[in-house]
Amino acid sequence: MSATTADKAIRTTRRAARRHRGEGGPLGVVAWLAALVFITPIAWMILTGFHHEVDAATNPPSLFAQLTLENYQRVIKSNILPYLLNSLMAAGFSTILVIVLALPMAYATAVKPIANPRGLLQWVLSTKFLPLIAALVPVYITFKQLGLLDNIFALVIFYTGLNLPIAVWMCHSFLSDIPADIMAAAEVDGASLFTILRSIVLPISLPGIAATSLICFIFAWNEFLFALNLTATKASTAPIFLVGFITSEGLFMAQLSAAAIIVSLPVVIAGWVAQDKLVQGLSLGAVK
Repeated sequence: MSATTADKAIRTTRRAARRHRGEGGPLGVVAWLAALVFITPIAWMILTGFHHEVDAATNPPSLFAQLTLENYQRVIKSNILPYLLNSLMAAGFSTILVIVLALPMAYATAVKPIANPRGLLQWVLSTKFLPLIAALVPVYITFKQLGLLDNIFALVIFYTGLNLPIAVWMCHSFLSDIPADIMAAAEVDGASLFTILRSIVLPISLPGIAATSLICFIFAWNEFLFALNLTATKASTAPIFLVGFITSEGLFMAQLSAAAIIVSLPVVIAGWVAQDKLVQGLSLGAVK
């Protein structure tokens, strides 16, 4: 009797598995197609970076042309390192400043609500409504009067203001999920605000802070418009370096692809290193 029951259970499990595969089949195909749509341009750029310039310029491009490393060698020899260092300084320092400024503000709106915190958050977010191109002239004039043109710290200041509203909203969402009883107990024990932020808020919200930091870093790393207009030679960033492959002689597609891959590597590596924290941070607040 028990063997018959076990056989029935096995058959039921197999039928359920077949039904599950049948229901998930179309969705799986859609998911794979979507993944191919996103990965195809990246794969094409990687492949183009290993082709000779003549092969990359053919129409349609030659898919099975001879591979070479000369494009990467030319990019590395073309003094790309200062551009990468400028991008790293501008994106890194601005991200640190953004987190330092966003956490206390998010704490004030989520944990210890000030008067009308929702209105303050909406005002902060409204600063993102202005198109960046509309702020180009006043920002340029301001930095010119301050003598900060072609200065990496001008980009640090601008990127901090650019990413601060996003960071405040994200940190507000993360801090809202911290149990209030924990911080209330710390206050009863006499912990100061700095101690609460350092010993309680930071460890608990670390995944959210990591996700916010990575997003702000990517936005600052990829910014082009203001980096192009606020810098000249000393503080030019990696996106400005890529423009150098678009010349009056034509578009050097293979070298541009190789340079784009090199410029993307720091962000890819940062995302790979912080992927666990990133997934945890982006999922915070998803389930109430």
